[in-house]
Amino acid sequence: QVQLAESGGELVQPGGSLTLSCAASGGTFAMYAMGWFRQPPGKGRDFVAAITRYGGTTDYADSVKGRFTISRDNAKNTVYLQLNSLKPEDTAVYYCAARRTLFEVTYKNGYDYWGQGTQVTVSS
Repeated sequence: QVQLAESGGELVQPGGSLTLSCAASGGTFAMYAMGWFRQPPGKGRDFVAAITRYGGTTDYADSVKGRFTISRDNAKNTVYLQLNSLKPEDTAVYYCAARRTLFEVTYKNGYDYWGQGTQVTVSS
């Protein structure tokens, strides 16, 4: 079973940047496709970005395409989300998730394990 721990969330001004990290433990990290999701205040949890087991392919929600970048370091058992050009509407709790798979594909759903989340607030 994989345990996930997000970090890096904080208060940032509009237009600013931030890097979120998600450290995995308890499993073979390269056996998992990874994803980032977010839940704005009072709303449901939405897909943000996904990456394949070895990082060869990524996928993004239209709302973050061109501003956010997902990456992973399998040697460090960590997945990252670089957030640039942040907007107030990016304010949310950000979650990372892991899905065990044999395939080098990205997923928007069907994740098996979730972290506790990290708060990102974009405000002046």
